[in-house]
Amino acid sequence: MSGPRRSDRRRRWLRRDPMENLASVVIGIGVFMLMQPYAIEIYRWSFLVILTGTLGFVVASHLPRGEEGT
Repeated sequence: MSGPRRSDRRRRWLRRDPMENLASVVIGIGVFMLMQPYAIEIYRWSFLVILTGTLGFVVASHLPRGEEGT
């Protein structure tokens, strides 16, 4: 009985809009990390964070839009 509810919940999160928004936030965090003047370690990690957000956005753009967009 919990199977359909779990798949509905998964479908809700595996839509394009929430994943693109999440990827955009990750990119924004990476840019903030890149521009801060306080810690060199944060600066070094910023490139990986921006790359992760960019790859996440590319993957998210291939996900279905959801029930509203179909």
